[in-house]
Amino acid sequence: MKQVNKPKGKKWNRILLWTLSILAVVIIAAYFLLDSLTYKPLSEAKAVFQSNTEKITITQLKNGYRFEPADGGAIEPNIIFYPGGLVEPESYAPFAKRMAEKGHRVYIASMPLNLAVFGQNKADAFISEHPDNRYVIGGHSLGGVFAARYASEHAERIDGVYFMASYADDGGDLNGLNMSALQLSGTQDGVLDRTKWEAAKENMPKATTYVDITGGNHGQFGSYGFQKGDHQASITEAEQLNEVIEAMDLWIQNLE
Repeated sequence: MKQVNKPKGKKWNRILLWTLSILAVVIIAAYFLLDSLTYKPLSEAKAVFQSNTEKITITQLKNGYRFEPADGGAIEPNIIFYPGGLVEPESYAPFAKRMAEKGHRVYIASMPLNLAVFGQNKADAFISEHPDNRYVIGGHSLGGVFAARYASEHAERIDGVYFMASYADDGGDLNGLNMSALQLSGTQDGVLDRTKWEAAKENMPKATTYVDITGGNHGQFGSYGFQKGDHQASITEAEQLNEVIEAMDLWIQNLE
């Protein structure tokens, strides 16, 4: 009896189907794993979006959020913020609200997969709204690293860089650039690599202000709860935010 071979095309179709199915399962599993590791905003941060205020307007944009004075009379510089790694952008709403109440237009970037490494140039979209305005850029933890990288590549657009438990690595070298920097750190921070932080001082501009927040930790630069590996803060989240706002306000007033 003559043997009939099945068409090779069907065999390869089955292989392709199985490969795509396995790939889909891996992608879905990776998504849920990443989501489980992501820090989400606390109720205090969510409340910022739910509260009615006559002072500021909050707008969700394609690339994040804009907080600005309701009367439209924003004080320069505008402020761009890059979130920490695996932290949802809404977690920094209390900071943005407070700075907007002081008269500034504040942008919080939303990063792909909540990782600034995939969204270094998010600031472009914000700056394009008011290209003639002055800007400062910064961020928390990983966000600060990539904010510095953006600033180092766009020094003509940026007046200053601020860091919350973060630093400028070699890829974001600001040394020698005509801009100011603000370094904020908490004495109870258990996440920040102090060795790298100290070494990175050589990448900072001459006009750098260092502020240690006594009792502050890593996670309380945002509003997303306790972060793995951190130390317990000896001050409240509200107290740490007050010190951040005070330091930011003074630094901005003294920008050259």
